[in-house]
Amino acid sequence: MKPLRLSVRTKLTALYGGAFLIVGLALLIVNYLLVSSTLPDTATFANGATAGAQFEVARAYPLDTTTILPVERAQATQLVATSITEYRSDVLSTLLWQSLVALAIAGGLAVLLGWLMASRVLRPLHAITSTARKLEVENLDRRIDLDGPDDELKELADTFDGMLDRLAVSFDSQKRFVANASHELRTPLAVQRTLVEVAMADPDATPEVRKLGEHLIYTNERSERMIEGLLVLARSDRGLAARAPVRLDEVAATVIRSASAMAEEAGVTVESQLRPRTVSGDPVLLERLVTNLVHNAITYNRQGGWIHVDIGGDPALVVRNTGPQVPLDAVPALFEPFRRLSGDRTGDSRNAGLGLSIVRSIAKAHGGTAGAEPGGRGGGLVVRVRLP
Repeated sequence: MKPLRLSVRTKLTALYGGAFLIVGLALLIVNYLLVSSTLPDTATFANGATAGAQFEVARAYPLDTTTILPVERAQATQLVATSITEYRSDVLSTLLWQSLVALAIAGGLAVLLGWLMASRVLRPLHAITSTARKLEVENLDRRIDLDGPDDELKELADTFDGMLDRLAVSFDSQKRFVANASHELRTPLAVQRTLVEVAMADPDATPEVRKLGEHLIYTNERSERMIEGLLVLARSDRGLAARAPVRLDEVAATVIRSASAMAEEAGVTVESQLRPRTVSGDPVLLERLVTNLVHNAITYNRQGGWIHVDIGGDPALVVRNTGPQVPLDAVPALFEPFRRLSGDRTGDSRNAGLGLSIVRSIAKAHGGTAGAEPGGRGGGLVVRVRLP
């Protein structure tokens, strides 16, 4: 059985109300004892009252009262004692019940005021929690900026803002490093590829040299694709500097035409349903998003399989493809950089494992989301990209 989880607001309210009830109960007991001690004692008051009455009777009738006064005095004392006892009981009972009713009403008001006070005290914490929930790598510019007195809660909010400043600087530095390193690596790779191609073009090159050259060019091409992917990923992670209207259906049509030879070579049929859809964003990044999805759907497919590209509905872009079965719990890992699955789907070493990472990053840069799920009996994936 799941344990009951009480919020801090509820706990503070219970604490305020409980403290008030304890103080009120102590006050009620003290008041009861004070009133009880103030009321006349039964025996003392009865004896005093009957003695005074006997003195008055004796003074009024000085002759034959001695024989009857003791009997009458005892009866009078008993009568007065009974009256005083009933009077004390009625007064204390009325005091007790009225005090309990007043304590209950005041306790209810104390709980209500405690609830309101707890809400006001915890309001800065709610602001901190709300900001923390909205934070992601792409929007570290959010801050709490708590106004109010310089107390512990403001100190906590300022500390949280300072931590966000340091995180933003760290992430921005990391992105700049990835972009700069990727850019700097392109030149030596181009030089290496040129040298290998020159060596292979030599008529006197041996078959072993040519075979080694082909392997080096293959490795070089893969490195170039990985670096290009890192550059695109770093660019999309930094967000969009400018936006323009982009016809997503026209972009998809261009990508499908350019990938037709690749699909024919792989034995994959490409189907599409392209309805007009305009997106505000970067045309180069959006073209790269569609290209990655189409190329992935072709690469990780099977002979005689198919892919289907749907533009213009909700979500804005849906790409379905046949292929090997993908476990449901392994799908989220496909959107992580350099994360691979075992088996045929990601066994091709020509790819760096950045395709869907770039798709997700570009979608987030445009204010959208990217998700996937297994394709069912036909295998493969169904990737959905939502764009505003």
